[in-house]
Amino acid sequence: MAVIDTPGPLGDGIRGVLSDAWGSEMSVGEPRQLTGGASRQVWAADARDPDGRTLEVVLRRDPPGHGDADRMRAEAACLRAASAAGVPVPAVLASGDTAPGIEAPYLLMDKVDGESIPRKLQRDREFSEVRTHLAADMGFVLGQIHKADIGTLGMLDARDPLDAIEAVYRDLDDPRPAVEAGLRWLREHTPPKRPDALVHGDFRLGNVLVDGTGIRGVLDWELAHLGDPIEDLGWLCVRAWRFGAQLPVAGIGTRDHLLDGYERATGSRPSDTELHWWEVFGTLRWLVLSRFQAQRHLGGAEHSIELAAIGRRVCESEYDLLLILGLLDDVYPKQDTVPPAPSLHDRPSISEILALVTGTLRDEVAPALADANERERYLLRICVNLLGMAGRELAAEDHTGRLQDLLAGLGCVSEADLAGRIRAGTLSYADATVRRTMSSAVVARLSVANPRHLLDPSRN
Repeated sequence: MAVIDTPGPLGDGIRGVLSDAWGSEMSVGEPRQLTGGASRQVWAADARDPDGRTLEVVLRRDPPGHGDADRMRAEAACLRAASAAGVPVPAVLASGDTAPGIEAPYLLMDKVDGESIPRKLQRDREFSEVRTHLAADMGFVLGQIHKADIGTLGMLDARDPLDAIEAVYRDLDDPRPAVEAGLRWLREHTPPKRPDALVHGDFRLGNVLVDGTGIRGVLDWELAHLGDPIEDLGWLCVRAWRFGAQLPVAGIGTRDHLLDGYERATGSRPSDTELHWWEVFGTLRWLVLSRFQAQRHLGGAEHSIELAAIGRRVCESEYDLLLILGLLDDVYPKQDTVPPAPSLHDRPSISEILALVTGTLRDEVAPALADANERERYLLRICVNLLGMAGRELAAEDHTGRLQDLLAGLGCVSEADLAGRIRAGTLSYADATVRRTMSSAVVARLSVANPRHLLDPSRN
């Protein structure tokens, strides 16, 4: 990309903070938005100093009008502490609460080369050798993070993570039986707490940059906090972060591989029981955070098709939570396609139209957009997924009556009522009918939202 001197307001903002940090006037090209997290914007730009030397930079900023300056300052402090501990991270070039043109809390870093897309790391031939040791490498890097000096990180949240995620869940006022079952199980099986360490909070494929030799950079520290270090290991084992692959650690390795690397870095090896507890916690945490992110759109705070789509995928984590707890019933209703009802209108039916549009966008339009930027292709995938959900819901059998019968058999009028009774302890999450009811509801939702996520309940 050519570097130009008049890139627009955001480019001018980057140029201003970079020039101040560099101590000389810089030129900056037009920023391009990258696919980032649902809560932060990520932009890349090319810069040039007065001597003509080029520098690639990455800007992370909160959406203008939705900033959290304290959290951004904490993220910059975590990057510096991690770097001092030997963790491969981007160098912080500048950070601040706001700046002209940027108009939000921001963090400006140098660009680290490497691949972060999970499916490429899991499948592409160029990473075949690194995959043989990547799970152990991830364990080793986590060990480095957990050995970082936390003396300068007193601003980080140090609350009990289970209390914190339960508070988020209660504030949503969306009672769910699977969450109540998970909370009770976690309270009943809490392991001894380890001394506080720097916890990354979101260490997984997608937030690490990898080349043919190994991990080049650890990204996205916005959820970092102080706490039990094994939380990071359990999070990495959560099924959502396998991205459809089978192996339990990020879809690329075993739990033993992960623990081997961690033990090499720290001299400590967590027990299987301890790791399992944190994997259950991580699964519940992602469920609640997904619902929280969806609420930002559903509640009107932030219009976002990405956040809206997350709302329909909460059932994936409900399914995973029941699965890892051993509560997923062996016999549960599958979604069956039903013949279209008689209609005044000619075919194709609404569900057929949605299927045709979805297939055309996925199979013909998307491949033709090779020149579109990454963000545009990402949004197209979200649109395709939402259209697919709508088509499946129109074509699916309605299981509402069957679920109401199961709930009535428990003396409940709704899933929220069942959730309340599990919380109160008047119904046990281990009860066979409770299990069947939770499983039936979750699988019915998942059969529409993402049927590929369904698997044999015996697999974990």
